[in-house]
Amino acid sequence: MQRESMLRNLRERRQPWDIAVIGGGATGMGVAVDAAARGFDVVLVESHDFGKGTSSRSTKLVHGGVRYLEQGNVSLVMSALKERGLLRQNAPHLVHDLAFVVPNYSWWEAPFYGIGLKLYDLLAGKYGFGASRLLSREETLERLPALEPEELRGGVVYYDGQFDDARLLIHLAMTAAEHGATVVNYCPATSLLRDEEGYVNGLIARDSESGEEFTIPARIVVNATGVFTDSIRRMADPNADQLVVTSQGIHLVFDSSFLRSQTALMVPRTTDGRVLFVIPWHGHAVAGTTDTPVDAPSLEPRPLEEEIEFILETAGRYLSRPPKREDVLSVYVGLRPLVKGDGKTSALSRDHVIDVDRSGLLTITGGKWTTYRHMAEDCVDHAITLGKLRDEPCSTKSLHIHGYVEDAGGLGDLQVYGADAAQILELAKENPALGARLHPSLPVIGAEIVWGARAEMARTVEDALARRTRALFLNAAAAMEMAETAAALLASELGRDREWAAGQTGAFRALAQQYLVV
Repeated sequence: MQRESMLRNLRERRQPWDIAVIGGGATGMGVAVDAAARGFDVVLVESHDFGKGTSSRSTKLVHGGVRYLEQGNVSLVMSALKERGLLRQNAPHLVHDLAFVVPNYSWWEAPFYGIGLKLYDLLAGKYGFGASRLLSREETLERLPALEPEELRGGVVYYDGQFDDARLLIHLAMTAAEHGATVVNYCPATSLLRDEEGYVNGLIARDSESGEEFTIPARIVVNATGVFTDSIRRMADPNADQLVVTSQGIHLVFDSSFLRSQTALMVPRTTDGRVLFVIPWHGHAVAGTTDTPVDAPSLEPRPLEEEIEFILETAGRYLSRPPKREDVLSVYVGLRPLVKGDGKTSALSRDHVIDVDRSGLLTITGGKWTTYRHMAEDCVDHAITLGKLRDEPCSTKSLHIHGYVEDAGGLGDLQVYGADAAQILELAKENPALGARLHPSLPVIGAEIVWGARAEMARTVEDALARRTRALFLNAAAAMEMAETAAALLASELGRDREWAAGQTGAFRALAQQYLVV
């Protein structure tokens, strides 16, 4: 998957595309994979890097949503549980089972949560990940030795899925490309094309690196821009009503010693109406999340002081070693696109919505990572009707995602690359310097940076250290120290000079400051 060949496809295309997608996050990339797998000519443009926004900033869970069960949204839970099972089936190198423990400190919690989680198991049916059960106090502490033992009565264990969101997104991009789609990052849509009757029939995009403009005619244009949905809708109709409201969620990342387990902690009831997770992820402990309405979306949202204190305080009540500000290795912030409604954002549905405006622009928004495949299927079904495309069936229920290997456990730190790990190891074998870690605190090696540039369209140090590897999200200070080496490797691969590498190093270090809690 190389950017130069993707741009060449845009430049040389003479016929209208079947489907043009704006937005390279989970939803847009899911649409590109689905449509390309059905045999359609697909182009996707992304204004920044793939997954720059919400899709790289999740809680790293593939789950049905215990919280939505409490809200009574059984259909959403059942759909998500089915999709959870399909995702583990199609990307086992990126999705795995994870045990969660709900600790009980009051007499009524065991029966209350035990019954709810049995219903969760029941709704999963044949897509279940394991049966929930009640735990004694001793079993609870055995699974979660870092739990606060005072007044602990026991717990409930249940099973859900975990994944690496940005790595899955990159592999979806590679899957789409393997099925013939053209996907381009750093290529924002600047305007929409219209026919003589005023219907949208394409878009104009600009390569951010060269300034070159591309006219992209298409039978149907899909707006899949998440929290930026309304800005694209207003390109088609300046008077369009607001469809999406934005909610912010933050996560704090700690050293693994705060959890000391491969089992996750789930706190089922917090003061902001959400659940709180502390989960093991890439050798660290991730705690989140919050739910804070924000007025306007941004590419780099900032954590609020009260959000940081909320997570520290809530996690501290359940962990025997309460984390402090100085223990935070990284804080990352994600924005949720929620379909507009009444009431607080934590109560808004995570169901997706498909909207078609008077100009024929097809918008898909809402939803969540777990249901991206189902959302894409629904969207492409609508696109077929609106664009008068041939009726082709969806094939993604059993479509293996790029990198698929049944058992990636033997790949160690390179597990998230699946089948591509062998080529990364080969790079390190050819040049042993590329096999060295870029920082002692993280298992990232130079060969991963080279691979990101050669095969995964990484264009900047941020791409390499935030999304191709997850260094920035795991340890911001360590990532800052890795930046200069990563910049030199990228400059060599991309044909850039030392001045470019120095600029990249400085820009990344400035960005990474926002991921530190000071």
